[in-house]
Amino acid sequence: MKKIVLFLTLLGLGQADDETAKVVYDLTTSNIAKFEKNILKGVAVNKAYYEGNLKELEVTVVIHGGAYRFFVKDIEKSMFNTSLKLVEAYPELQKRIASMAETYDVEFLMCKASMPKNHLETKDVVKYVKIIPNSTIGLIDKQNEGFAYIPVRD
Repeated sequence: MKKIVLFLTLLGLGQADDETAKVVYDLTTSNIAKFEKNILKGVAVNKAYYEGNLKELEVTVVIHGGAYRFFVKDIEKSMFNTSLKLVEAYPELQKRIASMAETYDVEFLMCKASMPKNHLETKDVVKYVKIIPNSTIGLIDKQNEGFAYIPVRD
């Protein structure tokens, strides 16, 4: 009997990886409403759905295009400070984004290739974002790891 229980336990552990869904968001939008809907709210809803079905959801967000603006340490010292709506919303957005990294274990990857165009250096980016050589590499790697691809564009 013990051998059967041990076998079933090991079988369950072997299938645990099958219980993890994976998604990579290709984030290029500069639109606050789209960012909130698809990333801030969408990820939380999707995580809850999978947890409710006793599965995990592994989430990665690849940042490039217009989305750099959501991940700077100081919005007022950035080139994105001309958007009054963004500057006003930024403190709350930052709390919510940081919470996603900490609470939901969301991985944020930022394209290094276009950082100079956006007047950004690594020191200007929030600490929970990992800098990668370019967005294409991040998207290729994640899709090769079995992540489903979802674009979030303007």
